Amino acid sequence: MLIYLRNVYKAATLRKNMSIVRYFSLSNNHAQLKGRDLLTLKNYTSEEIKYLLWVSADLKCRIKQKGEYMPLLQGKSLAMIFEKRSTRTRLSTETGFALLGGHPCFLTTQDIHLGVNESLKDTARVLSGMTDAVLARVYKQSDLDLLAKEATIPIVNGLSDSYHPIQILADYLTLQEHFGHLNGLTLSWIGDGNNILHSIMLSAAKCGMHLRVATPKGYEADSSVTAAAEQFAKEFGTKLFITNDPLEAANGANVLITDTWVSMGQEAEKKKRVKDFKGYQITMKTGKVASPDWVFLHCLPRKPEEVDDEVFYSPKSLAFQEAENRKWTIMGVMVSVLTDYSPQIPKPSV
Repeated sequence: MLIYLRNVYKAATLRKNMSIVRYFSLSNNHAQLKGRDLLTLKNYTSEEIKYLLWVSADLKCRIKQKGEYMPLLQGKSLAMIFEKRSTRTRLSTETGFALLGGHPCFLTTQDIHLGVNESLKDTARVLSGMTDAVLARVYKQSDLDLLAKEATIPIVNGLSDSYHPIQILADYLTLQEHFGHLNGLTLSWIGDGNNILHSIMLSAAKCGMHLRVATPKGYEADSSVTAAAEQFAKEFGTKLFITNDPLEAANGANVLITDTWVSMGQEAEKKKRVKDFKGYQITMKTGKVASPDWVFLHCLPRKPEEVDDEVFYSPKSLAFQEAENRKWTIMGVMVSVLTDYSPQIPKPSV
């Protein structure tokens, strides 16, 4: 029996590894992502990111606008592991997966405590036998990496201390809808050098977007992420500019982006962080140095010290469209990694 179980696990692992090999090929200009993990956009090519946006736009068009019924995930189940609470990640994933006919299973630290009551290795193997994919919102990126190593099903990063790839896909879909394209846009990040910024830095150039970054001294992005972003900018012919001056970063930008200054787990640092981020609030004054067509993004939840009400509730703000697009992009990810579906609408201009 032990030999049989080992052979079953080896066969499942081989199937996952074969699916990882498959994504390198293109068939009819469609990226092959079935069976693929989504841990960071660093490991996704330009065409793969654009493909995920295409699938997401396709599902939004066919389901929301045309009212089509598309049970693409019927009979499939998703384990949702949440070490951190969330409004948008939980609702977008649960409602999106269910809308496609699948069954999402929500697991908190009261249900499953990664690496405590059971090893990550064992958890990955148990979930692989019971579900079709895992979305995990965790503190440590290393936990996701180990889950992916040991699982035989796709692992999707719902947020970690290092990256938040599904948020950035929603951001890009929102910008694609608003501007009609991504290529040539200039993004301006004004805030903390956190997981959101890391994910933008590792993907913006792949979509042809320039990036201007302002963080307070001592809050810069991880040096390894910066090095990779510089390489991507060189490879794709875009510009990466890094400063400690918010207005300098906003100069000429089409998109002004910020995020919370105090992430979950940093509550004890709040007083110091608010002091250190003085001058980083996005206001209409910030917009005056940006491009005339500038818009504003924030992944939410938002605090007034990060962006004032005048900007946040103005027509310039796309924050609530961005929030809704969390649903369509996570649906696009799940359909891409779990099925052979090909989008039906024309490929969006990027």
